[in-house]
Amino acid sequence: MKIKSKDFRVQEGEQVDLKKWPTLVKPVYKSKKKYKKHLKEYVDELSELQRLHYASNRYAVLLIFQAMDAAGKDGSIRHVMSGINPQGCQVFGFKPPSADELEHDFLWRTTQALPERGRIGIFNRSYYEEVLIVRVHPEILQTRNIPDQLVNEETIWTERYRSIVDMEKHLHRNGTRIIKFFLHLSKEEQRKRFLDRIDEPDKNWKFSLADIQERKFWNQYMKAFEECLSATSTSDAPWYVVPADDKKNARLIISAIVLDAFKDLNMAYPKTTAKRRQELESIRKQLIKDGKSSS
Repeated sequence: MKIKSKDFRVQEGEQVDLKKWPTLVKPVYKSKKKYKKHLKEYVDELSELQRLHYASNRYAVLLIFQAMDAAGKDGSIRHVMSGINPQGCQVFGFKPPSADELEHDFLWRTTQALPERGRIGIFNRSYYEEVLIVRVHPEILQTRNIPDQLVNEETIWTERYRSIVDMEKHLHRNGTRIIKFFLHLSKEEQRKRFLDRIDEPDKNWKFSLADIQERKFWNQYMKAFEECLSATSTSDAPWYVVPADDKKNARLIISAIVLDAFKDLNMAYPKTTAKRRQELESIRKQLIKDGKSSS
């Protein structure tokens, strides 16, 4: 079954209703063996494209992952990017901002981590936390040291969406391609995964009481995600809603979307100029000469 990226893309201006977006779709693999085969094919192809991306040094690529707890962000990043040369890839996970980060605007800390040309940057959570978790818990705004007259809860979210869209358009104009993934997990599947984290000792570290506390705000989070996806999915920096109840399926879908994005860049290895060719021929002659003299 061919994966079509457009099936998961939020169109610019679309009003998102997550109840209408599935958390589970028909698998694109027929067995675990087939899944591994398909994933390896994707990983190998992505590895080739990443080398081309690094060599051409024209674009930067930023992948953003957002989701509810236990949706599989870490596993998706680990599996999909498993064949990438670490030199060409940077992964950042953003936790609550530090005291120093709070002295700056909400986009500052992630801006420091943007990928250079030729590299792939991965944000495991991102500046979008400031219109998701902060929107669900608006009391957090009081810890951000923002002047009181600038904190109007009726307008601040729209203003932040505009700041994000403007920033992403600026990055696009300067050669950074942004692909954003929302891993769409059902509340029931999250419950099952939380139980697995309790029952399996090697997963205990992934679970905390805070996870259960946030689960109580499920409906508020869904509303926050809906408004965020609707306001910030653009032609320059689209959101993709990936059904996440089946982890294997989600990884294959993400892989296909990333590959399509790279192919759209129309990259090419740098061409060798006549001057450079002469230089290489000169080096060749010197190496041959060195070989003869040492034998």
